[in-house]
Amino acid sequence: MHSIAQYQEIVSTHFKSLSTPNEPKGLYDPITYILSLGGKRLRPVLTLMTTEIFDVDYNKAINAATAIEVFHNFSLIHDDIMDDAPLRRGKETVHEKWDLNTGILSGDAMLILAYQYFEEYEPIVFHQLAKLFSKTALEVCEGQQYDVDFETRDDVTIAEYLKMIEYKTAVLVGAAMKMGAIVAETSEENANLIYDFGINLGIAFQLQDDYLDAFGNPETFGKQIGGDIIENKKTYLYLKAMEFSTPENKEMLSHLFSVQPSDNSDKIASVKTIFDESGASATTQDAILNYTQKSFEILSKIDISEDKKKILRKFGEQLMNRNV
Repeated sequence: MHSIAQYQEIVSTHFKSLSTPNEPKGLYDPITYILSLGGKRLRPVLTLMTTEIFDVDYNKAINAATAIEVFHNFSLIHDDIMDDAPLRRGKETVHEKWDLNTGILSGDAMLILAYQYFEEYEPIVFHQLAKLFSKTALEVCEGQQYDVDFETRDDVTIAEYLKMIEYKTAVLVGAAMKMGAIVAETSEENANLIYDFGINLGIAFQLQDDYLDAFGNPETFGKQIGGDIIENKKTYLYLKAMEFSTPENKEMLSHLFSVQPSDNSDKIASVKTIFDESGASATTQDAILNYTQKSFEILSKIDISEDKKKILRKFGEQLMNRNV
């Protein structure tokens, strides 16, 4: 087994050497560009790590790991178009650097390229990977649509929100881990358990992202604190605050999430006060812990050595103890 940092270095080196067709440049240069921007590359790392958790050399999973990262970056190109985002990882987004049509077409090509990486596997493994990938890709699209729909709805429930973040974020974490299990050709039970482990950890990760967006350390978070508040996003914090607040604070919160002042500092401070006073911030932290604990309960059922379970548990703990 390797450390997370070692897996990240393996993935980074692999993507630096990854080649795409040269022509037409207008299609493939944006793909090379988005893949060069790096990031944590959490999903391919999970695929490699899971393969070795089940005692198979990570090199067997490099194509599956590449597929999941190429797909993830495809979704980022299209998300950035939908959000009209100017920057991705501090650099120009693809549609800003080129144009809208290029972003759409290059993104489409990445989805197809992702499937091609599975062609390196034997038919049985290929079938299992492709089936999981198709299911996951469709769920990510469904999650994105739910997210768009929620922007204009005032009746979003906690259950609906959790389903949205499961589909938009967590299924890709679960799939990344299950792909490693499929490549390792472990039992179906092990593959399903590691998938559920990833799903619960992915939900906890996204809830923590929501929490840190409001209450993270501005020096280490890497994004503007209060970004979700500025954009009037109805996160878990918002939904719980609306559930628990006094009628007066509900009305104030509803008003604050209907305006976009030129200076957002007072708005952010007022919203965070309501999040705290209502108990929404504490409830969100409880939910993060509960989903993390669920993942650890699933971990205990997987047929691997205690040492391997400790590695996965440590990974989960590190993920949940982040303040950035």
